[in-house]
Amino acid sequence: MSNLSNLIKERNIKALILDMDGVITNTAGLHAEAWKKLCDSYLRQRSEQDGKDYKPFNLKEDYQTYVHDVPRLDAMRNFMASRGIELPEGSPSDSAGTNTLIGLGERKDYYFHELLKQNGVVVFDDAVKFVREQQKAGMKTAIVSGSRSCLTILRRAGLDRLFEVRVDKVVANELKMRSKPAPDIYLEAARRLGVSPAETAVFEDTVGGIEGAKAGGFGLVVGVDRSYVQERLEEKGADFVIKSFEPELKEKPVSTFN
Repeated sequence: MSNLSNLIKERNIKALILDMDGVITNTAGLHAEAWKKLCDSYLRQRSEQDGKDYKPFNLKEDYQTYVHDVPRLDAMRNFMASRGIELPEGSPSDSAGTNTLIGLGERKDYYFHELLKQNGVVVFDDAVKFVREQQKAGMKTAIVSGSRSCLTILRRAGLDRLFEVRVDKVVANELKMRSKPAPDIYLEAARRLGVSPAETAVFEDTVGGIEGAKAGGFGLVVGVDRSYVQERLEEKGADFVIKSFEPELKEKPVSTFN
């Protein structure tokens, strides 16, 4: 039996909570492209307005530094500050055509959904197979996400009925929950599953997610390293790190039935 399967059994895990992007789906590339399209178009507009050149959005450096695993408004504010631009936050009613932090965020979402329609959703099949095997063995499952597009992405991937519980940005806003690295979304998912954090495993691919799960007191926190960040996940307290779910598929799922 593999190490992860051993840990699930030893710690009497009865439920799994999995982050969507980076664990179940791979939409990071589409998000990065949407951010570049948004930022570059706005910077060109500002260049004409201010009479100065602004460095375009770098898909690798800027996305990792300012955007990845950061709440959208903070990411927008920090990126613009890196170019010496200060924008008003705006109001929730701002449209995608408004040059405020909220308005630009809406425009970024518009670009993302356009890219989603054009490219579809990349799914990590190993993770889906793992979830289905564990469900057959009696494991409860939930999906969490910091995105407002979570349900749309799941539907496009044909996975909207795979999980018993979904706690995403829409739910978080309704309940006024804090973003990662706060443990709020994981605790709410466990509550909806009817299990305690101590008997729940969380699967996350970001350092903020690992921090949040550890802060919530979850029984097992698993880092999913698809981006060569194993050391960072371990530094934040991941109990175990996997690069793929494939080794787990060769083992008999751990039954939670007594």
